[in-house]
Amino acid sequence: MGRYVRLLFTAIYFVFLSSASAQSLTGGEQSALKEFEAVGSPSQRFEVFFNSVNRYNVNSAYDWLDTVKIYLANSQKTNDSVATKLYKVMEAQLYNDLGEYDKSIALAKELHEDKDSLDIDLHKIVLDVLDNNYANLQMYDKQIEVRKEKRELGITENVSFYDIYSNLGLYRKARDQYIMEVKPTIADNETYKLAQYHSKVGNYLRLDDSAPTALSELKKAKAYLEVYLNDISAQKSEQDIFESELLKAEIEGNIAKCHVMMGEYETAIPLLEESIEALEASSKNGHRSEIIDNTLCLAQANLQLERFNAAKKYLDIDFEDINILQTIERNSLLAAFYDKVENFKNATIYYKRNERIKDSLAQKQSALIKQQLVTIVANEDLQNSQRLIDEQKRINEQVRSDMKAKDERNNLVFVSLIFTLLGFVGLVYAYLKSIKNQRLISEQKHIIENALVEKDSLLKEIHHRVKNNLQMVSSLLSLQTKNTRSKAAIEALEEGKSRVKAMALIHQKLYQNDDLSVIEMQGYIESLINSVQSVYKKGGHNISITIDAEGTELDIDRAIPFGLILNELVSNSFKYAFPDNDDNGKIYIHLRKNGDQGYFEYTDNGVGLPEDAEERAHSSMGIRLMNRLVNQLQSKLNIDRDSEGVRFWFHFS
Repeated sequence: MGRYVRLLFTAIYFVFLSSASAQSLTGGEQSALKEFEAVGSPSQRFEVFFNSVNRYNVNSAYDWLDTVKIYLANSQKTNDSVATKLYKVMEAQLYNDLGEYDKSIALAKELHEDKDSLDIDLHKIVLDVLDNNYANLQMYDKQIEVRKEKRELGITENVSFYDIYSNLGLYRKARDQYIMEVKPTIADNETYKLAQYHSKVGNYLRLDDSAPTALSELKKAKAYLEVYLNDISAQKSEQDIFESELLKAEIEGNIAKCHVMMGEYETAIPLLEESIEALEASSKNGHRSEIIDNTLCLAQANLQLERFNAAKKYLDIDFEDINILQTIERNSLLAAFYDKVENFKNATIYYKRNERIKDSLAQKQSALIKQQLVTIVANEDLQNSQRLIDEQKRINEQVRSDMKAKDERNNLVFVSLIFTLLGFVGLVYAYLKSIKNQRLISEQKHIIENALVEKDSLLKEIHHRVKNNLQMVSSLLSLQTKNTRSKAAIEALEEGKSRVKAMALIHQKLYQNDDLSVIEMQGYIESLINSVQSVYKKGGHNISITIDAEGTELDIDRAIPFGLILNELVSNSFKYAFPDNDDNGKIYIHLRKNGDQGYFEYTDNGVGLPEDAEERAHSSMGIRLMNRLVNQLQSKLNIDRDSEGVRFWFHFS
C-alpha cells in the first residue's frame, strides 16, 4: 500500500513540474491572442490582429479561429454589421493561413459582393486575401482579375502581372510584361535600376532556354552595375554597396548558368564559386535558394568535366530550405555521378527517390485540384441561388400586380387570372426547358472539351516519344563513334548525330508548346545553334551570331527540312568558314513568313566556297541533302559566291 502511495505522489510531482515548465516557456513571450481578447472594441481587435508581428507565436491559427468565431456569433446576434464584417475578414485570413483556401475564398467573395460598404483599407485586405488564395490554388485567371481591380482602385504597390506569367512557366510572356511595365519607369541615368532591369530580363531569357540572348542582357546588367559602383559623385551608404555586391553576385551566377547551358564549363566554374561566396553573406531566403541553384550548377559543371571528387563534394552539402525541384535536380546529379563511376546500385537509389517525389507531387496536385473544384462549385451554387431569388422576386411582383387588378376591375378578374396563370405556366415550362437544354449543351461541351484535351495529350505524348526515340538513335550513334577508329567514319557519324538532334528538337519544341500545330522558330534556332556548338567544342564560340526570326512560326512539315538545312549550314560554317581564327567571324540568319510566302537567308564572312564548288556539289552529301530538302519546300537553293564569305537563300511557300 505504501509503495502505491509513493508512486501516486511521484506522478503528481512530475505533473506539477511539467505544468510549471510549460508556464515558464510561454510566460516569457507575450501572447498576441491574449492582447486581442484584452482590447474593448472590434476595430481595436482588428488592428491587433493585422498588426501583430507574429500572431501565432504562442497560440495556433486554430486557437485564433475558435476565438474569432465566438466574437463573430455575438456580433451577428446583436446585429452589429460593422463588427460582423471585421470578424469575417479576420476569419477569411485565418482560413487562408490554415491552407483551407476554398473556405477563405467563399468568405472573401461574400464580403467583396458588398464592396460598396467597405472602406478602401478593408477593401484592399479583402482583395489581398483573394489574391493570395487564387495564387495558392493556381487559379491565375482569377488572380489577374483581382489585380486589375486593385489598379482600378489606385492600389499600385506590388501589383503586377509578370510574376503570374512566370509561375505559369510563360517566361517570354513574363519578360514582355516586365519590359512594358518597368522600362518606362527608369531614367537613363539610373544605372543601378538599369542593372536590376537587365538582370531580370536576362534571367527570364535564361529560364526560356535562350542562353546566348540571355548572356547579352546579363552582361549589360553587369556593365551598368560597374558604372554605378565606380560613380564617385553618387552618395552610397554601406547598405547600398552591400546590396550592389549581392546584385553583382546574382548576375555573375546567372551568367555562369548560361555558360553551363552552352557547354562552357571551365568559364562557368570560377563565376559560380565567386557568386556563392558573395551570396552567403546575405540573410535573405531568396538568396539561399540562389546559392543552392549555383551549387548544383557547379556540381553539374564539374561532373561534365569528369572532376568527380569536386562534383561529389558539392552534392554532399547538407542544404537547408531546399525546395522540391532542387531536390529532384540534386538526386538526378547524384544518380548521374554514380552512373559515371559505375556504382549502379547507388544510382538506382537516387532514381527511385525522384520517382517517389514525383508521386508525392502528383498527390499534392490532386488535393489542390479538389480545392479548386470546391471553390468553382461554390461559386456556381451562389450564382444559381441569385438567379432563383431574382426569378422569385419577378413572380411576386407579377402576383401583386394581379391582385391590384382584381380589386380595381372586378368584371375582368376571372379572365385576367386565367391569362396570368397560363402565362405563368408557359414561363415555368420555358424555364424548365431552357434549363434542360443548357444542361445538354453543357454535357456535350464537356465531352468535346475532354476529347480535345485527350487529343492534345496524346499528340504531346507522341511527339515526346518521337523525341526520346531520336535521342536514343543519337546515343547509339555516339556509342558507334566510340567503337570506330576511322576518322572519316567518325566524322560521318557525328554529322548524322547532329541531323538527328535537329529533328529531335522539332518534336521537343512541339510537345512543350501550347499550340501543337506550329513551332516558334526564334527559340528553335537558338536551341539548334547551342546543340551544334556542343558538337564542335573547339570552335564556333567566338563567332557573332545574329538571328532575325522573331515572331515567325512554321508547321512541322516545313520546320523539319528547314532545321536540317540550317544544321548543315551552321555545321559547315563552324568546320570550314574560319580555319585560322574565328574572332571576327559573323553569321547572319534571317527567316520571315508572311501569309503563304516565306524567305530564308544565311550568310557568313568566312573564306567562302572553293573554286571547284560546282564539282564538289555533286559528291558532297551536305549540298545534295540541302538541295533535296529545299525541293521539299518547293523551292530552289541559291548560292552567292561573289560577295565576301558565302550567302545561301531561297523563297518558299
